[in-house]
Amino acid sequence: MRFGVLGPLAVRTADGSPVTVPGPKTRALLAALLAHDGRPASADRLIDDLWGEEELPGKPAAALQTKVWQLRRAFEDAEPGGRELVTLQESGYVLRTEGETEGEGVDAGRFRALTSQARTADDPGVRAGLLSDALALWRGRAYEGFEDAPFARPVAARLEEDRVTAVEEYAEARVALGAYREVAGELSTLVTEHPLRERLRAVHMRALYGAGRASDALASYRELRRRLADELGLDPGPELVALQQAVLEQVPALGTPGPLSPGRSAPLAATPPQTASAAQPGPVPPGRPAAAR
Repeated sequence: MRFGVLGPLAVRTADGSPVTVPGPKTRALLAALLAHDGRPASADRLIDDLWGEEELPGKPAAALQTKVWQLRRAFEDAEPGGRELVTLQESGYVLRTEGETEGEGVDAGRFRALTSQARTADDPGVRAGLLSDALALWRGRAYEGFEDAPFARPVAARLEEDRVTAVEEYAEARVALGAYREVAGELSTLVTEHPLRERLRAVHMRALYGAGRASDALASYRELRRRLADELGLDPGPELVALQQAVLEQVPALGTPGPLSPGRSAPLAATPPQTASAAQPGPVPPGRPAAAR
C-alpha cells in the first residue's frame, strides 16, 4: 500500500486503486501516524493529535481504539492483510509504510530518495531528470487539509523547505543545460514568494542573464540588496556579490550577455560582502537568519 502526503492525504493499493479512509478523525489518525514517520506514537499523543483543543470524548482511549479499528478495517477491505500495517507496540501505535525499495511506501520518502540521488549525479541532465521526477510527486501543499494541525505543521514546513530547495537545484541543473529563458520565466513567481532566498535569487539572475536580460538580473540584485538591508539589516552574501560583478563584467562563462538598462553608463558598485553571509545552501552561519538564504 502506498501513501501520499505531498498534497491532500491519499492512500492507494499496490495496483494503484484508491483506498477510502472514512471519517475526518480516522483520516486525522492516518495523517498523525504518517507524520510520525515510522516512529511509535503513544495513545496519549494520538488522542491529543486527534482532539487537541476540542472537548474530549467521554472515554478518549476507547474512542481512539475505535478510530484505529476503522483505519485497520479500511486497509483490510482494500488489500488482504492491510490491517497489519497498523500495529501496537509497547511504546505506541506504528504505521508500517515499507515499499519494495527504500522510500517507496510514502511519496515524501520517494521525494527524498530522488533528490538524494540527484545530488550525487555529476551530469546536469541526470540531475534535472531526477529532480523533475521528484517535484512531479507534489500534488499541492504537504499534508493539505492537516497542515495547520500541531502534529503536521513542523513536518509540512520541513517538506516545503525541501521542495523549494529542490526547485532551486532543478533550476540550477537546467541553467547548466542552457534552458535560460524557460527558467527565467518559471522562477519569477517563486522569487516573489521567497524574496530573501539568495540561492534562488542567484539562479534566477543567471537565467535572466543567459536569456539576454542582464539589466533585469542587475535589477533583481538591487531589489534583494535593498530588502536585505531594510528587513534584516544585512548585505547580500559573497557569492551573490560575485555573481553581480560577473554580470556587470559580462563574464563569458555566465552565458549570452544581455544589454544593461538604457541610460546606465556606469556599473553598479558591488556591495562589500558580509563575513557571516552565505549564498549557498546548508546551515546558516550564526548571525544570519534563515530567511536570508
